[in-house]
Amino acid sequence: MTPGSVKIFDRVSAVEAIKRLSEDDLLFLNRLIVERLKLISQAKSTSLMAGFSIGDRVGFQDNDGREIQGRVLRLNKKTVSIAADDGHRWNVAPALLRLVKSAGEDVTF
Repeated sequence: MTPGSVKIFDRVSAVEAIKRLSEDDLLFLNRLIVERLKLISQAKSTSLMAGFSIGDRVGFQDNDGREIQGRVLRLNKKTVSIAADDGHRWNVAPALLRLVKSAGEDVTF
């Protein structure tokens, strides 16, 4: 269990309580849950995005399973903008990317 998390010890009681909620209460609870899930997803994405920098060489698979490689152009709010070697531009979720070569590795002294 992570710090600050709450454990429901009696799930049966929680289910029974939910069954007794009104439609308005269920809609309110739904909004709270959706907001919390979005926040968790955004935190994961931000954490993954921190592993990339502009200029990094990255790779990913497109929808057809082909391996695409290119350079990171921009770190957006939810995606990473990539300039692929074939000239196409992609916006890719950071969870789908793998680092091929860090931009810092190109520096020689």
